[in-house]
Amino acid sequence: MQLRFCGGARTVTGSQHLLSVNGSHVLLECGLFQGRRAEAYERNQQFAYDPARLDAVLLSHAHIDHSGNLPSLAAREFRGPIYATAATAGLCQLMLRDSAYLQERDIEWVNKIRRRRGEPLAQPLYSIEDAEAALRCFVGLQYDQPQQVAPGVEATFRDAGHILGSAGILLQIESKGGKLRLGFSGDIGRPGMPVLRDPQPLQDLDALIMECTYGSRLHSPPGDAAEDLAQAIRDTAAAGGRVIIPAFAVGRTQSLVYELHKLFDQDRIPDVPIFVDSPLATNATEVFRLHPECFDRETYRLFLQDQRDPFGFDRLQYVRTVEESKKLNTLKYPHVVISASGMAEGGRILHHLKNNLDDHRNLVLLVGYAAQDTLARRLMEGEKVVRIFGEEYPVRCKVKVMDAFSAHADRRELLDYLAFNSPDRLKRIFLVHGELKQAQSFKDALRSQGYPEVHIPEPGEVYAL
Repeated sequence: MQLRFCGGARTVTGSQHLLSVNGSHVLLECGLFQGRRAEAYERNQQFAYDPARLDAVLLSHAHIDHSGNLPSLAAREFRGPIYATAATAGLCQLMLRDSAYLQERDIEWVNKIRRRRGEPLAQPLYSIEDAEAALRCFVGLQYDQPQQVAPGVEATFRDAGHILGSAGILLQIESKGGKLRLGFSGDIGRPGMPVLRDPQPLQDLDALIMECTYGSRLHSPPGDAAEDLAQAIRDTAAAGGRVIIPAFAVGRTQSLVYELHKLFDQDRIPDVPIFVDSPLATNATEVFRLHPECFDRETYRLFLQDQRDPFGFDRLQYVRTVEESKKLNTLKYPHVVISASGMAEGGRILHHLKNNLDDHRNLVLLVGYAAQDTLARRLMEGEKVVRIFGEEYPVRCKVKVMDAFSAHADRRELLDYLAFNSPDRLKRIFLVHGELKQAQSFKDALRSQGYPEVHIPEPGEVYAL
């Protein structure tokens, strides 16, 4: 029995881990690597295994850095089952199609510039047909429903509280070497966040593959987020500017809309228009409405018991068409635009940023994690000139980072999640989905808690279990 760490090792994108046991090969996730365009394109085309020989894929949640390269598997003749929760399967129906469409559209923009410069034209990573082939492989499961996914391998999905349908996965494995309870955390959510239930930790494990995105950092308390958001909107509106928020279409956008709905009801933000400019976010919100079983008690108390829509109110408008999106850049009065993608690496947010970065009255509000070398990360780090679609734009607007909206558990919350496992039993922990600095700091914390073997795998590294 062995684990190969094919992606998401010492980085926060491209999650991909291969479990080989009893002659079968089970892939944990197949996410897109995101970063510098040329490097990302090259890395996403390459696999450390033959996709056609995979027996199954287990998917913790729908975010593109975990699911977004599944169409490339299908393009290379993978036809096995992709197991995920029913809500994740519903979101991926939208997200994988959208990913293929956006790649094709973004390549069109890049190729316009390349034609002008006489450079070779680029090709999209995969097609919508490849995305459709992957979607036909999905098998939707409920939380806490054991499923045999390969001979001797039973998987159970537990609510991870990260986004709608997100799960940690318990793998109960029987092989010639004996029995093993292996946990895969996926991305771990935070207690007390809006809309979704709190994370349900994996317990009584022998080994664990664990994310450590914020392994060395503490977030602001979730309760501080609402007032920080309200103040940012009040200040920008008073200056006559726009608030531009890059946000993941699934999870972050719905949390923001939920909080804005409450702030609007409480008269804590000015009466300015709020636009969600993302067809994917608009469609994903419909999937949220179809899965109230994932919601927490507050959402029921404030909205559902009175049959009110948590994701819709008077000043909110969902924007679908390109023409409507373009009109937003002609508005002369204060407003808020929430648009994908959260790392500002594709989609309509790029057009909003290139049209608004040079105005000192405006605010770019960054409310989630951004991987190294992404546009959102460069804005976080204070770069004064950034490249969008191959051209340079000066950054004269205000840039504010708010980590209280993060859907990832911080250092303290990660340790609390792990506390349900005794160091006497949990002998091996593999830290993934975290940059090296975060992983090393969290490794030190785990060793101080008594966990004997904590590994930070290198890309491609293989471990025997």
